[in-house]
Amino acid sequence: MSIFYNTGIRGYQLAIRLAAPFNEKAALWVKGRKNIREKIARIQRKGERRVWFHAASLGEFEQGRPVMEALKAAEPSTKILLTFFSPSGYEIRKNYAGADYILYLPSDTPGNARFFVEQLKPDAAIFIKYEFWYNYLHELHKKHIPVYLISAIFRPGQPFFKSWGTLHRRMLGFFDRLFVQDEESVRLLNSIGIQNAQRTGDTRFDRVKQIAGAAKEIEKIERFCDGHPAVVCGSTWPPDEDILLDFINNDASSYKWVITPHEIGESHIKAILEKCKKKAIRYTDENTSPADCDVLIVDCIGLLSSIYRYGKISYIGGGFGVGIHNTLEAAVYGIPVIFGPKYQKFNEAVNLIREGGAFSIGNGEQLREVLNSLIQTPAIAEAAGQKALAYVNSQLGATEIIVKELTQNSPK
Repeated sequence: MSIFYNTGIRGYQLAIRLAAPFNEKAALWVKGRKNIREKIARIQRKGERRVWFHAASLGEFEQGRPVMEALKAAEPSTKILLTFFSPSGYEIRKNYAGADYILYLPSDTPGNARFFVEQLKPDAAIFIKYEFWYNYLHELHKKHIPVYLISAIFRPGQPFFKSWGTLHRRMLGFFDRLFVQDEESVRLLNSIGIQNAQRTGDTRFDRVKQIAGAAKEIEKIERFCDGHPAVVCGSTWPPDEDILLDFINNDASSYKWVITPHEIGESHIKAILEKCKKKAIRYTDENTSPADCDVLIVDCIGLLSSIYRYGKISYIGGGFGVGIHNTLEAAVYGIPVIFGPKYQKFNEAVNLIREGGAFSIGNGEQLREVLNSLIQTPAIAEAAGQKALAYVNSQLGATEIIVKELTQNSPK
């Protein structure tokens, strides 16, 4: 099985290199791994403890971040090594101050895995959520280096639980402990003989609480709201924007609307402004008074998690595409959350609906019904928001459990 796996890895490498001249992400993937062995060789061991965290991309990094920061607070002398698989994670977080070394993960070949582990000699390795690389896990296991999986979630359809998933099940056996999000994951792992799984929840809850606690005041948003209640629409895509703008254009309430698109290219921003019949302003527009406008289009990045604090209601985009974006960033502020129909793979969204803090809509008419209910009856919105916040608060604590395990197993 490992022969087929290694052949597949090399095939993937070749495909990425062939795509690189035509695809920006593939080009970054290749460029980032150029001379990677030389970069690794320059990282010298100086007697300190070193813990390796690996994240596929930006979302997984955010799940690992509270653990990295809590571990660093508990053990300031411990060095954090952070690797990424995807350019969308590395390029955004390559200057993250919470890690001492940040690299692309070399492709998972036997030679790369052997060189990486022997050269860097981590004292422990933490893989975040969905990352399973056979050769790296095998090499760590051979060297008796403790390996942990955090914020993982398992479903019956995954290869681990199929008759042909022998290699995947073997990878699970390389982990010293699997910290999973829910009891169903524990049950599934137990069913295939994996007994070292523990339900700790999702570290993202700890992360959004941390973000909310450090949320910055945004003077322009305050001037725009000007004392009016607001609906914050985060990480929206065109299908979201179409039904939202249809409602906004006919909304007679005093609510203000903040739209933060997932893509902020010039043509997309202009398309939103053209469809909007209300008086709208771009966030970067310095020539118009925001208080005089009904709709604010955020055409820059890095503000959304703080903008949610100004909302009475939130709408999360992506539910008409591959799946919804981060609902917890809004729910942590105690406001109701609305999103499209494709949310079933996101436990937190399913649970927010069950607890009464979120609403899923499938079309413009359903959106209109939900928004009218929340806008016209503020008590309903307030109650739903409090249920959303209560759910977030009930899920805190995964980071503390994981860091306790890591520090207990560190050499004294």
